[in-house]
Amino acid sequence: MEKETFVQDLTQTTEEVLAQANLKAGDTFVLGCSTSEVTGGVIGKNPSQEVGEWIIATLKQILDAKGIFLAVQGCEHLNRALVVERRLAEKKDWEIVAVLPSLHAGGACSVAAFKFFDDPVEVESIVAQAGLDIGDTAIGMHVKHVQVPVRPTKKELGAAHVTALRSRPKYVGGPRASYVE
Repeated sequence: MEKETFVQDLTQTTEEVLAQANLKAGDTFVLGCSTSEVTGGVIGKNPSQEVGEWIIATLKQILDAKGIFLAVQGCEHLNRALVVERRLAEKKDWEIVAVLPSLHAGGACSVAAFKFFDDPVEVESIVAQAGLDIGDTAIGMHVKHVQVPVRPTKKELGAAHVTALRSRPKYVGGPRASYVE
């Protein structure tokens, strides 16, 4: 897998998701990712720190420019705890938990987030407005209701299947209600 092509594909996919999600500065974008899947393996079996760093560096560059926070979901061995910036955790009053991710407990992207974030902490759960799932890692538990699937043009990044979610306000009311998009 060539870094330049992968980063271009990731950038295109992320921009497509952001275009449909209509996020604003201060919102949170969650990433779930298996670098094992990206490199053609089985989730959790062969993480790649190098690929994790490509992914986090790329997403941070895109999201930081828009003032959007990145949250990086860890694997099942950390109960899907997430790496976020301390200032976001404190602003949202998310409970900080005491754990440091590793390649086999958290995953390569979580480890990379600790490397690239200004003041990283782990939190147990969040409510993000949208997110990207690379390798079928199940980010839905961290995206605000009502969740709407986003179908990126590229169905795979590397060898990993890609899905995405955005959220929208709930429709409430009855037959006389009208809604704005």
